[in-house]
Amino acid sequence: MASDQENPGKREQNKARNRSEILAAASVVFVELGYDAATIRDIVARTRLAPGTFYNYFPDKRSVLVALIAEATAEASSRARAARVQARSLEELVYGGFRAYFEFVVSDPATFELMRRNASTLRSLGMDETGFAAGIAELGSDLEAAVRRGTLPAEVPMQYVVPAVAAIAFEIGAAMAASEPPDVEGATKFCAELCLGGLERLHRMSSVGVAMTTAEQEHAAPRAAAGVKSDT
Repeated sequence: MASDQENPGKREQNKARNRSEILAAASVVFVELGYDAATIRDIVARTRLAPGTFYNYFPDKRSVLVALIAEATAEASSRARAARVQARSLEELVYGGFRAYFEFVVSDPATFELMRRNASTLRSLGMDETGFAAGIAELGSDLEAAVRRGTLPAEVPMQYVVPAVAAIAFEIGAAMAASEPPDVEGATKFCAELCLGGLERLHRMSSVGVAMTTAEQEHAAPRAAAGVKSDT
């Protein structure tokens, strides 16, 4: 019978199984004890692995939390993006994206409880490490596509809208996770209407600005033709 050293496939399977076991144990420990109180010893005690094996996969407990959140973020982003791609109107795009994200948070008990217990800690994690940056980039790409389709007003300042939408989703998701029972529809409606109202106001302000500029130009033309100097 081939040993693990002679069977790379089996060796990789063992590594994947051990890593998954550590992550599963950490998820339980972080919920029961809280991230700050939990130790690596607590995590390893929930596995069948030797204490030193932990360090073959993770350098510290923070890296375990990052890995847990990165996996959840990837799934949440995938679901939200699928909902946005199917949208045929601005309302569907906004409501669908928020609803898909909040439904995932609630449907995954481990992620839901992890967010509920450790919301303040999650805010301190790096965006690149946890996959939030990739999710934000996908959101930006989808919103730019919506602009090209005419679903979203072209004058929307993406450099502000994209991170604002992402921040709203995270913070309201954390607040929803802390509530009992979690109100997916309430969270979805609040976030969607907040964003839709803001986009509508931005569009209206932009339209007024264009109209004013046009009116000023029309007013200035006959004055210039008559040789009247500008007041400015």
